Amino acid sequence: MKHTNIFKYLIVLLGSAVLLTFGQCQPDQRNQDHDAYLVMLSMDGFRWDYADRVHTPNLDRIAQNGVKAEYVMPAFPSNTFPNHYTMATGLYPDNHGLVNNNFYCEELDMVYSMRNREAVENGIFYGGEPIWVTAEKQGMTSASYFWVGSEAPIQGMQPTYWKEYNTSDPFAARIDTVVSWLQLPLEQRPQLITFYFNEPDGLSHQTGPDSPEIDAMVEELDSLLGVMLDKFAALPVADKLNLIVTSDHGMTEVTMEKYIDLEEYVDRDWLDIAFRSTPMMMWRPEEGMTDSIYNILKDVDHLSVWKTGELPERLNFGHNPRTLDMVVLADSAWSLGWGEPSEYFNTGGAHGWDNANKDMHTIFYAQGPAFKSNHTHPPFELVDLYPLIARIMGLEPAPVDGKIERVEGMLN
Repeated sequence: MKHTNIFKYLIVLLGSAVLLTFGQCQPDQRNQDHDAYLVMLSMDGFRWDYADRVHTPNLDRIAQNGVKAEYVMPAFPSNTFPNHYTMATGLYPDNHGLVNNNFYCEELDMVYSMRNREAVENGIFYGGEPIWVTAEKQGMTSASYFWVGSEAPIQGMQPTYWKEYNTSDPFAARIDTVVSWLQLPLEQRPQLITFYFNEPDGLSHQTGPDSPEIDAMVEELDSLLGVMLDKFAALPVADKLNLIVTSDHGMTEVTMEKYIDLEEYVDRDWLDIAFRSTPMMMWRPEEGMTDSIYNILKDVDHLSVWKTGELPERLNFGHNPRTLDMVVLADSAWSLGWGEPSEYFNTGGAHGWDNANKDMHTIFYAQGPAFKSNHTHPPFELVDLYPLIARIMGLEPAPVDGKIERVEGMLN
């Protein structure tokens, strides 16, 4: 079965190569006929209820002028890289290939790591078709100020304008760059822009999601949104500009007390490949050890274990060869590790759990000519953002897992 999955995945890669060859044969003619603009901002780790705890006049302003979702459910695993690429492609991680922030890619015999610059910039890891590739293939200029996948050539293409990730770039400077892109001459101006703030995620990992520091950060981010909204309102394209403010996942509190020491149950020598990645781990046991490890762990409290291909269907995960042979997941607010718990990993905030966990849910706000006014939308999934953007921008979408039916009710 494992070799059959690998074969299927290689067929997908071959298909992508054929599409790439075909795409390169087409003339690259800029098309500004569709008179709409869209900016999507992701504020990493912005839990669905953060804005309800403090004064956020600018998020409230967007909600009143446009749309606010009750919440948005990320893809599983509820981590940064899988979900930002899900937002871009409309595919679940099992189908686009970024199955976690770090993973072993069996068909390439290579490791992907979010902190490895060479891997992040290698387009071979990225399946599916990001929305900026869809736009560029159809003659629409795009730009990205930090977005997972935008630093790599995918189907041989990148946004016309893109930035190499650097956390030291101030948020205000990122806003100013986006504004400057929207002020370019028509023939150079991007109509589709994605950009990214690495907060409140970074601070949440240190202080936990329920801290006063997070409340202060949320208010600071809202203030920056106010600056951005005012600058957008002064643009000549203001009446054509749509804005989406969203995030990749939520956050929950972790403690040293809710910790499972895997060394009490599993000898690490039984594993051929295992990444240190709480609360979800993907393993390849040594030959002949899979059943033994599974039978031991299935009776351990506060975790779930599955052989790949046997995860609950609702998770849409565990069929890609990159998920290896076994998936282990801690219960909500519990974490996994080898040996005694580390304060660094097991205090503060974390994410990555079952995407049905309410703490993993995130936000969606939007305004602009495409959106209804003062509309509260039922919950939907991050995977639905790609078809939503394609509809707004008049783009022919690639095949996706997202469903336009879940989001079209927010559109005018």
